[in-house]
Amino acid sequence: MATNITWHPSLSRSERNTLRKQRGFTIWFTGLSASGKSTIATALEQHLLHLGLAAYRLDGDNVRFGLNKDLGFTEKDRNENIRRIAEVAKLFADSSTIAITSFISPYRADRAIARNLHAEAKTHPDDEPIAFIEVFVDIPIEVAEQRDPKGLYKKAREGKIPEFTGISAPYEEPENAEVRIRSDQKSVEEAVQEIVDYLDKKGLLKLSSADGRGLEY
Repeated sequence: MATNITWHPSLSRSERNTLRKQRGFTIWFTGLSASGKSTIATALEQHLLHLGLAAYRLDGDNVRFGLNKDLGFTEKDRNENIRRIAEVAKLFADSSTIAITSFISPYRADRAIARNLHAEAKTHPDDEPIAFIEVFVDIPIEVAEQRDPKGLYKKAREGKIPEFTGISAPYEEPENAEVRIRSDQKSVEEAVQEIVDYLDKKGLLKLSSADGRGLEY
């Protein structure tokens, strides 16, 4: 039996951050289909992992075929899809992991709900709001249609895909995204660097340990 175990009746987020030596937060990518969201998000996840930080990306491939496989693409189902993703991202961030989400998330109201969930996340009196960074991957729809790697825009134009964002369903652009990237004007590497520069400027990649020494990555 181990003798050096101490029971903590309630673990604060700051204590968890200190023990894991990093701060958890959520980076929320939004943008049209074929805007480059997932490509940039994947590269960002890889970069953060190379820095020694725990990061995990949530996207359609690992959410739509599992947690949200019961949902379709009606407005109601889209709302529920984003609500669940926001809740999962909040849990990852609360665990001192950097959560990266990559979804069209076309409605401002749904993204506001996701942001508020993080702002109100508090399981201990000492907990601060969880940082939520919205990254708008901006691209003209004409360019997105030219890219169209899966042929989705073509099918939507032919009426084969109902409720397709940007064609038969709206996309509400963020009004105050923390980071805005024109993916048709910047390389993936430049986009990742812009996001990392923002995180560094906000002190999210630094954590002060219990003895006051700065932990930098």
